[in-house]
Amino acid sequence: MNIRILITGGTFDKEYNELTGQLYFNDSHLPEMLDLGRNLAPVEIRTLMMVDSLEMTDDDRNLVAEHCVKSPEDKIIITHGTDTMAETAQLLAKKIKNKTIVLTGAMIPYKFGSSDGLFNLGSALAFVQTLPTGVYVAMNGRYFHADNVRKNKLTGVFEELK
Repeated sequence: MNIRILITGGTFDKEYNELTGQLYFNDSHLPEMLDLGRNLAPVEIRTLMMVDSLEMTDDDRNLVAEHCVKSPEDKIIITHGTDTMAETAQLLAKKIKNKTIVLTGAMIPYKFGSSDGLFNLGSALAFVQTLPTGVYVAMNGRYFHADNVRKNKLTGVFEELK
């Protein structure tokens, strides 16, 4: 059972330019993170885009959905920016019914020593293998159903709507 991992960017994969103070994208850190976490689950990785989720368009979200539908794997993880992760999860839940899809990301870039990215990725790997068919968000050590999650911008954590 292979797990498909689709990379879309987000803070998860941002780098910091020490000269300008800017955050930017280079290559994904996902392979390094999987090695560091000593992952043994078989994965197939595909980079779809490297964008901040605030800049993600409907066309981008539809591209993610298309890749999920066409993926031969029925277990899929999507790395995604946290600002619009819930919106993408809701769109995927409307379009895809026969796969287990888990979106995850980070509030702090992986290259910062205090990043939550590795923890969230490990959680997503566990959840995608154990949860039933559906679309979920894995953040802060929990999973949330796509239709019952939001990012609390005051506390910086994900929570249920109801």
